[in-house]
Amino acid sequence: MLVPKLFSDDFFDHYFDGFRNINQELFDPGATRAMLMDVKDMDDHYDVEIDLPGYKKENIHIELDNGYLNITAKKDHQQEEKDDQDKIIRQERYYGTMSRRFYVGNDLKADDISGKFQDGVLALTIPKKEDGPKLENPNRIEIE
Repeated sequence: MLVPKLFSDDFFDHYFDGFRNINQELFDPGATRAMLMDVKDMDDHYDVEIDLPGYKKENIHIELDNGYLNITAKKDHQQEEKDDQDKIIRQERYYGTMSRRFYVGNDLKADDISGKFQDGVLALTIPKKEDGPKLENPNRIEIE
């Protein structure tokens, strides 16, 4: 005779399926802190859009250093007043600093790059510069 396991340990398991790998999901270094970015190749420049929802313009910093564009965004955790009954059972919003760095070329100056931040999207315009000398026959490295 089959009797349902109403009082067994696994009765409520399906209610907590989302919590099984919570440490892996929440604390995986690349899980939620990545700056998601689109790059469009235009005729004379690149259009870059980076999603930064919930960030403030004054907490976004862009630097050009030795041909690398460094983008850093910081979001501070706001403490809320809570009584003893309020308990957070899952927190997915990220607070802290994240950054992205990519090579744009040594010929660019900071004044060449323009940007605007609106509705949680950082839009950058990066001009294309003359390509340097290219190797006619690049040396291929074989992988064993």
